Amino acid sequence: MPGGRRRRIHFSKLYSFSCLWSSFRDEHSQIGKKGYSRVVYCNDPDNPEAVHLNYSGNYVSTTKYTVANFIPKALFEQFRRVANIYFLIVACVSFSPLAPYSAISVLVPLVTVIGATMVKEAVEDWRRRKQDIEANNRKVEVYDNRSGTFIETQWKKLRVGDLVKVYKDEFFPADLLLVTSSYEDGICYVETMNLDGETNLKLKKSLDVTAHLHDENSFRKFQAVIKCEDPNEYLYSFVGVLCYSGQELPLSLQQILLRDSKLRNTDYIFGVVVFTGHDTKVMQNATDPPSKRSKIERRMDKIVYILFSTLIFISFIGSVFFGVETKRDIHHGKYRRWYLRPDSTTVFYDPKRASLAAFLHFLTGLLLYGYLIPISLYVSIEIVKVLQSIFINQDQDMYDEETGRPARARTSNLNDELGQVDTILSDKTGTLTCNSMEFVKCSIAGIAYGRGMTEVEMALVRRKGAGQSQFGDTSLDLPGSIDDVGDSGKSIKGFNFGDERIMNGQWANQPCSDVIQKFFRVLAICHTAIPNVNKESGEISYEAESPDEAAFVIAAREVGFEFFERTQMSISLHELDYDSGQKVDRSYKLLHVLEFSSARKRMSVIVRNAENQLLLLCKGADSVMFERLSENGRLFEADTKEQIKKYAEAGLRTMVVAYREIVEDEYRLWEEEFLKAKTTVSEDRDALVDAAADKIERDLILLGATAVEDKLQKGVPECIDKLANARIKIWVLTGDKMETAINIGYACGLLKQEMKQIIITLDLPYINSLEKQGDKEAASKASSEIVREQISEGIVQIESTKGRSVTFGLIIDGKSLAFALNMNLEKSFLDLATKCAAVICCRSSPKQKALVTRLVKMGTGKVTLAIGDGANDVGMLQEAHIGVGISGVEGMQAVMSSDYAIAQFRFLERLLLVHGHWCYRRISIMICYFFYKNIAFGFTLFWFEAYASFSGQPAYNDWYMSFYNVFFTSLPVIALGVFDQDVSARLCLEGADSPPSDPLYGALPGQPEIDSQRVARAEHGLGSEEPSERRIDMRY
Repeated sequence: MPGGRRRRIHFSKLYSFSCLWSSFRDEHSQIGKKGYSRVVYCNDPDNPEAVHLNYSGNYVSTTKYTVANFIPKALFEQFRRVANIYFLIVACVSFSPLAPYSAISVLVPLVTVIGATMVKEAVEDWRRRKQDIEANNRKVEVYDNRSGTFIETQWKKLRVGDLVKVYKDEFFPADLLLVTSSYEDGICYVETMNLDGETNLKLKKSLDVTAHLHDENSFRKFQAVIKCEDPNEYLYSFVGVLCYSGQELPLSLQQILLRDSKLRNTDYIFGVVVFTGHDTKVMQNATDPPSKRSKIERRMDKIVYILFSTLIFISFIGSVFFGVETKRDIHHGKYRRWYLRPDSTTVFYDPKRASLAAFLHFLTGLLLYGYLIPISLYVSIEIVKVLQSIFINQDQDMYDEETGRPARARTSNLNDELGQVDTILSDKTGTLTCNSMEFVKCSIAGIAYGRGMTEVEMALVRRKGAGQSQFGDTSLDLPGSIDDVGDSGKSIKGFNFGDERIMNGQWANQPCSDVIQKFFRVLAICHTAIPNVNKESGEISYEAESPDEAAFVIAAREVGFEFFERTQMSISLHELDYDSGQKVDRSYKLLHVLEFSSARKRMSVIVRNAENQLLLLCKGADSVMFERLSENGRLFEADTKEQIKKYAEAGLRTMVVAYREIVEDEYRLWEEEFLKAKTTVSEDRDALVDAAADKIERDLILLGATAVEDKLQKGVPECIDKLANARIKIWVLTGDKMETAINIGYACGLLKQEMKQIIITLDLPYINSLEKQGDKEAASKASSEIVREQISEGIVQIESTKGRSVTFGLIIDGKSLAFALNMNLEKSFLDLATKCAAVICCRSSPKQKALVTRLVKMGTGKVTLAIGDGANDVGMLQEAHIGVGISGVEGMQAVMSSDYAIAQFRFLERLLLVHGHWCYRRISIMICYFFYKNIAFGFTLFWFEAYASFSGQPAYNDWYMSFYNVFFTSLPVIALGVFDQDVSARLCLEGADSPPSDPLYGALPGQPEIDSQRVARAEHGLGSEEPSERRIDMRY
């Protein structure tokens, strides 16, 4: 392992990170109080005080059972089912004279069924146990004070206070305090994909007082005490202090390395264990997923109750007839059935106590006719569903060769629900699209650059019936896909731009070459990317916080502004000097990084160039950038806005690029205020920092705008078309702008050319003016009223087209959605949305996605399916009846929270239309067959009793009756539930023409959803609609 110190980057020199040694006050004053009582003795876990605290070890268990509680807990789980409770009571009563058959013949089937289910539970839990063993036995180096060296130990043996060494690409074994790293100033890069699903790297930095500790000898005298918050689930906060060398230094999340995150781009780090085992933040967040049961299973419980009622009824009828017959055995002192010896009999057949005998016979009847209840039904269904899940997992047509990922059924309980899906709620980025950004176009000085047409543009051309794209003169020059353009013919990830006016240094010949130069300089400098140079090939790759940022840096490199080095206080570029035409190296002193956030919607850097000029370079969303332009910096504003609008209509993600020159006096004053805000440790620190940054990010000069494309995944339009033809409604919930979302909707086939659009938005001048005035109450009241009126007008528009073949698409933005989800509007909003063939919710937050999913699920009462790929989709996946995770670019958080996992959206077509159809049909027929055979068998016993004076005698041998359910008739039904196919997979996808009145779908009693329309969907017949074209814009 490398042991040297890396001297490349001193982020501690950047004022943006000066908050890492902030002052001690406000919330840190809570240390020692309730909720902030944890004390950690660094590098001294054997300290008597530390031993007395008795913190939990680092052993982690995610299993449901332990050796001690498996039997009682598993039995409790089994006897939560009402049928099993009944058979347990029957087994107990079978030891009494009331039983019409032997006790052992009742116990064996019950033990077999319960035992089989418990074995299944044990196997599943053992798999979780094996994963725990693997994690607990991972190796890590821990410092040994006696030998003064690091020795290897297992994760589970770590204690609070241990000093550990973690190497590059290894996971952190516990929640650690970063002491120092292989970088000279104690920074490191962390990937938190296992925690929040994000693949971008996070920067962490140690305190300056510990950053110099870099070898084993220096740790011999390292003794410190950490006082911090108690274990909690908050991933994005940490409050504590480090008592070291007579100082109390405040700690923040920047010094904390969380368990299950990974060390990247850093050779090694040293850290002190703060939280272990189940006290770590990742384990504090580990909650059991919501329990989901299919509609058929819930319906099945109701049918079992009906059979219980039937059982009680026929037992009551039998006992009444038995009591009457028994009472008539002695009439006026004469014996009617003398051969039964009624004068010498037990209480069960005593004519003198006929009422009591009838009651006891009623109890006997409950045991005798108990075969109406299928004892093996639950376990048989579980076996069938597990086998069905294996078929889903082994389906080669849902295997993604590019990533090597198959489909995975992470639960088997919901297989039949796949065939009943009524509404799909989908994320866009990474779900419908690839989340692999490519720089395709740009607008510089009001001139559009970039040849070719995007997928969305081509879809719009087809929609409008035009011969050429209408989205800028650059597209007119070279129709066709952007993939067809390229100067070198070499495919470059993140770069799909082609324009002879820019490439190969030709930009220097353009009239606005100075603006072009500044534009690409901003892209090459304004970022937090890290360059990685391949020593063998010399090629440079970049580690960036987002795909967009990587695409910008790559675009600048391809045009001639290659970012190749980031030192402790500077960024260096290989630039093309347009005066000499030669490549030159230029270095820019990096002073401040004003980081991007969802609230700021922009990022800036302040640098000093070789000419000693102070420059602020900024890029951000158009909604916040244009208002920050100076009077003299708006020269290209109108043209740039027009180009941005066209890019958004073409489905591209846009970013505005600007800069300004700062005078020394202004910079000095601002720097003082900014540092003061940075060194504040209080709840409003972020607000103070944002306010200070806002003051310097003013009077900008516009350079242009970028446009990156997030391409549709392969097969998405065809998949959506098949699902729509199967009468499944599709909603898209995205954070994109309305124009982008609409045009992506057209490109993927969700919105049709002939479909009318109903648009609900609060992007109106009246609302904007109220918000600028700061009158939040008036703005909120007006917004609610406007949304109400727009929803009402939409419903009126739909009602007016009744009787005509017209379809509608609803588009609503995030601000409007917030009001539409209020209690007083959600019913009318849902009413409008369910009448539309497609719904797109723009600018949606993760919470809004979950609320919309809940609204559809509860409001319609029909099966909902949510599909997404990122951590922001987890709430939506868990809220829906079925959650499908896509194992894409944004990590595995969505997959870990899902019921089914697939690699591409297009596999949803086969999952629903093939496996959903088969599983739903198989389970339905299987349950019907189970109840049929048990009812038939039960009533033969009743028929025999009618000819045997309802004497409570069984018609068959005890063991025959016991094995009838468990062995004799189970295997054929299980085989039916696993292998039966009414149509092939090909016909399912093509749309099999099965008659809606298929009796198989009407065979399940009390199943209202299984009607002709449901059959049409289950059979996935293809329909056609011919609505007229018109657009309804519900704006004021």
